[in-house]
Amino acid sequence: MAPPQPAEPVHVQPLQAFRRSLAEWFGLRSAKRPSFRDALALGLAFREGYARAAGLSPAALGVPVPLQGKATVVITACNEERTLGPLLDELDRLPLHERIVVLNGCTDGSFAEVKKRDNVVIAYDPERLGHDVGRSIGAALASGDSLLFMDGDMQVPAEELAAFLYERESGNDVVLNDISAFLPPFGRQDEVTRCKVFLNQALGRPDLGSSSLTAVPHVLSRRALEAIGTAALAVPPKAQAIAILEGLVVSAPCTAEVIQRNRLREGNSGTGNQVAQLIVGDHAEALNEAVRRLGPRLYWQSMPRQELAKARNG
Repeated sequence: MAPPQPAEPVHVQPLQAFRRSLAEWFGLRSAKRPSFRDALALGLAFREGYARAAGLSPAALGVPVPLQGKATVVITACNEERTLGPLLDELDRLPLHERIVVLNGCTDGSFAEVKKRDNVVIAYDPERLGHDVGRSIGAALASGDSLLFMDGDMQVPAEELAAFLYERESGNDVVLNDISAFLPPFGRQDEVTRCKVFLNQALGRPDLGSSSLTAVPHVLSRRALEAIGTAALAVPPKAQAIAILEGLVVSAPCTAEVIQRNRLREGNSGTGNQVAQLIVGDHAEALNEAVRRLGPRLYWQSMPRQELAKARNG
């Protein structure tokens, strides 16, 4: 099917016009929602034809991912003036409805860097609140149907982020980042990774592995935000436990390599560092919430001795 001609003069908000045309064309063409890979391939083909007809550069039209609802990105940052600009540039390639930047404890030029941008909601606190509290604040300000969470020091290609938003609209309430391919064998994993795995197993979701709301990027639906509550986002493992216990659709269908992209700081590197200790404590709080709701055995069941022996020897 040949892409339609632009419905309005392309010099009038060409990016918005393109995204509207893409959404309309995609909705008419796709009776069954395709995988993200297929959707992106279709979008790229449409973008090429649209750009040619409109006399535009395809790259100027951003990532052609069709979203049905409104997407908000929440970025938390502390002294990220060097990376915030490139991150916002990359996010400009996505069909975002709203951009919220939560600046906490910044002593550099982060505020001035964000202030240069149009259509950005800025929340500023002179105290260092941490990423988790910052996400909670940003979520409380958000109006989107999907909320994408990012850190200001992390550079992830827009194509990878688009997959998270697309999968959210494919029926998921919580879309986590699957980083299992980048982790060492169990014997060489750190205490944080093991806590993530244990929590998911305790909640009856061993399929999630080490995928966690502690890490970004991840996306929440409006339904998930209302079920979890913005306050609980300040303790990400607890928020994840609530999402699973409330029966929300939680999955990890996307992968973004963030381990090498994560900025090392004095407090988040080395065995037993301050950040690791905080995250371990957060997982203890999540387990306490699960025990309160399910009882001390959680999703593990007792087996008679004979059954245990049969399972072990089978």
